[in-house]
Amino acid sequence: MEIVFNHPVYLWFLLILPILIITHFLSIKVTKRKALKFANFEAIARVTGKQVLSFNIGLLFIRIIIFLLIIFSVSGITLWYSGYGTNFDFVLVIDASSSMLVDDFSPNRIEAAKNSAKGFLNEIGGNNQVGVVTFSGTAFVEQELTNDFEQVRYVINNVEVSNTGGTNLGEAIINSVNLLLSSDKGRSIILLTDGQSNLGLPLMEAIEYANIKQVTIHTIGIGTEEGGEYLGLTTLKLDEESLRTISGSTEGSFHLAKDKESLDTAYKEIAKLTETRLKKDLSITFMLIGFALLLLEWLLINTKYRTIP
Repeated sequence: MEIVFNHPVYLWFLLILPILIITHFLSIKVTKRKALKFANFEAIARVTGKQVLSFNIGLLFIRIIIFLLIIFSVSGITLWYSGYGTNFDFVLVIDASSSMLVDDFSPNRIEAAKNSAKGFLNEIGGNNQVGVVTFSGTAFVEQELTNDFEQVRYVINNVEVSNTGGTNLGEAIINSVNLLLSSDKGRSIILLTDGQSNLGLPLMEAIEYANIKQVTIHTIGIGTEEGGEYLGLTTLKLDEESLRTISGSTEGSFHLAKDKESLDTAYKEIAKLTETRLKKDLSITFMLIGFALLLLEWLLINTKYRTIP
């Protein structure tokens, strides 16, 4: 759970709070001076055992709360929390490096990944938006966020292995997070790869950026224990530890897909049991509470804390 301010510049008005407190006590002092012209309140206090002129601490407390509520409201206070639900958008991130042509999946890893990704679209609602990013040595945005799933399927069908060498997980995460910035729902990335990040932005920097932007990352490691070969070359080893770090650091889940069935299951579990970052805008609530307390303050000023001229 985390509280975020969409317009933090307005928080500078909190510096006025000490002035509010000082002004309150100065006004009490001025009122006391005026009152002493008409009565000896110290003598009355000795007789009755009660302080006739108070510092109105209760009124000051209400004014401070009102001030804080209004400042927080205009600052766009938002509560982010983790929960299960369907109110989120996704970016499907697919490894398109040459190792994805290994045939330990039928017909190969890349085609199996594409088929499972398309099956994922059948598991989510039409109100969810989906984007597509592919990566190898660099990352490419193949599809912006959309709820046109036919378009998404078309894009996935046309994903091809890249000629660019290497695996750049950091750039893939950054590009995917940027795609989700326009979403006002929970933000989730499903990252599928069969290798390990070996160039580009350090993973921890990409993870930190995802956390700042309130994005959950689910990771899927694809590949059998035996692995395979492509054009006589041995494939890279899956970096399971890094994938667990990515998902664990962003409150996502890690899935190891050793066959087509477990690959399909991974996508289904993410679709149905996604724990994502949800947000609740508290600005209106704080503003309404502030106005209610303003009304209460007005009533108190004209009753209990009324100043007699």
